[in-house]
Amino acid sequence: MQKIIIATGNEGKMKEIRDILAGMTLKGERVPVLSMKEAGIEISVEENGQSFEENAMIKARAVAERDKDAIVLADDSGLEVDYLNREPGIYTARYLGESATQYEKNMSLINRLEGVPREKRTARFVCAVAAVFPGGKELSVEETVEGWIGYGEKGDNGFGYDPIFMLPDSDRTTAELTEEEKNRISHRGKAFRAMKNQIEFLMKDVCEG
Repeated sequence: MQKIIIATGNEGKMKEIRDILAGMTLKGERVPVLSMKEAGIEISVEENGQSFEENAMIKARAVAERDKDAIVLADDSGLEVDYLNREPGIYTARYLGESATQYEKNMSLINRLEGVPREKRTARFVCAVAAVFPGGKELSVEETVEGWIGYGEKGDNGFGYDPIFMLPDSDRTTAELTEEEKNRISHRGKAFRAMKNQIEFLMKDVCEG
């Protein structure tokens, strides 16, 4: 049976991805979506690419080397704040160092934007998803969601920078959305749905070819 391994150890992210890929079928069968832990893969990957896409592909290739029969998906996502020269960007996960809490990261961005008016607090979440197939074929997609950085944390439903990321024309952060709402509009939701469609089309083409 075909299986998909998601190259992540982040439980919050894994839950989102499972919801997005729910019901995915290949060759007429529903495909199990496994975390690295569930697949028995324990590796640490150095993300030294120069873009979200490069980092996602580095992770996907590394995990694919451990299980050559699976379709491996990996994402690299982050926050770009325009006023801060698109920081933290590809360094989002490592912003302020490995020991910093998410609250400290969020407050650091808010403090750096002190006195900056709303119209200059524009930002976006970016998500690149890479796929490596048995046999070595590779695909990648990238999606974004635009917003702006708020003045404090709001909401309990998200993780990462969700509590400070305000949606355009809204008074809510992505941490105040339901899971269904967030998956519908989020960068990760859009990127994984796009990848899901590409994989299903590719596998359909292979079966009919």
